[in-house]
Amino acid sequence: MSILPGSVIGVLGSGQLGRMFAIAARRMGYRVHTFSPETDTPTGQVADVEIKAHYDDLNAVRGFASAVDVVTFEFENVPSATAAAAAERAPVRPDGQILHITQNRLREKMFLSRHGFPVTPFKTINSIEDLRAGLAEFGCPAVLKTAGFGYDGKGQVKIKAMEEAETALATAGKQELVLEAFVDFDRELSVVAARGVDGSFAHWGAIENQHSNHILDVSIAPANVPPEIANEAVEIARAVLEQLGVVGVLCVEFFLTRQGKLLINELAPRPHNSGHLTFDACVTSQFEQQLRAVCGLPLGSTEFLRPAAMANLLGDLWQHGEPNWAAACAMPEVKLHLYGKMVPKPGRKMGHLTAMAETANAAAKLVRAARETLANQQ
Repeated sequence: MSILPGSVIGVLGSGQLGRMFAIAARRMGYRVHTFSPETDTPTGQVADVEIKAHYDDLNAVRGFASAVDVVTFEFENVPSATAAAAAERAPVRPDGQILHITQNRLREKMFLSRHGFPVTPFKTINSIEDLRAGLAEFGCPAVLKTAGFGYDGKGQVKIKAMEEAETALATAGKQELVLEAFVDFDRELSVVAARGVDGSFAHWGAIENQHSNHILDVSIAPANVPPEIANEAVEIARAVLEQLGVVGVLCVEFFLTRQGKLLINELAPRPHNSGHLTFDACVTSQFEQQLRAVCGLPLGSTEFLRPAAMANLLGDLWQHGEPNWAAACAMPEVKLHLYGKMVPKPGRKMGHLTAMAETANAAAKLVRAARETLANQQ
């Protein structure tokens, strides 16, 4: 049974992903309630109701879920107990079990490996002996990561020589760890895709991602890869969503090796930073598609109106004062999105720019140029 416009959507989390989701939902006539430990949040500024409570306040979670028709997520680090409590009162989509798998690197990699998906070689690390054995097998460099709560490069350290093993382990502290072989990749790709209640599938093709200091810097669509690579990435993503039983949007992040092999790096069971460009460049954005999927509506067309590129705007841009928004807006094919965050901090995602052009490379060049103009004094 479809959850129709006029219904209330509950969002666990309150960042920029929830903000853009709420904009899409309100445009289609839905009401939005958001739940997080903060107020005046990016999502809360757009939502109808903003609930402030901690995720481990399960009675508050149950009350929140009782007032909505369906619950979804805008970030994956919501405790599994929170998802379970919400599910007592309303459908939760994607299912909390998917959240449980994907919020932990080790569980995620074991799931992917067990089902035959191509993943970066990895080992569970519980001791210095485990770490040394893993480094001996994978060679150096290798990457030691915390199993839980890592994003934008947090919770990971590159080990360049065996002598660094003890220091790396001590820095990580006593927690669940995973060692990954270092991948000398050609480029990074992502496939943002959606799966409906009825098993229908939609995707935005392969998107190329360029990072700076482990944070996504620029995304370009379509990716500059051979069609067979793009098609293979989509088919892997389709299989992942089906195996997990996803209802909603999920992003599969890939390394493309120099030998042309795709390896899954991470999964994100929600709209993804690399899919922000769909907000402007596609018939149906990732955010509207998330809404359609969790409400049991037919999925929309993912057709690109034109090739597009997205550039993140980090808090560093504010170091010399307010960025020159008029300069970027003077470029008619550039769109400005700001997330309503009051305090700019280095590395903090404050907004993004999207540009469209005749080719993906032209769009990437344009969006970079637009971002450079922001540093010009007003």
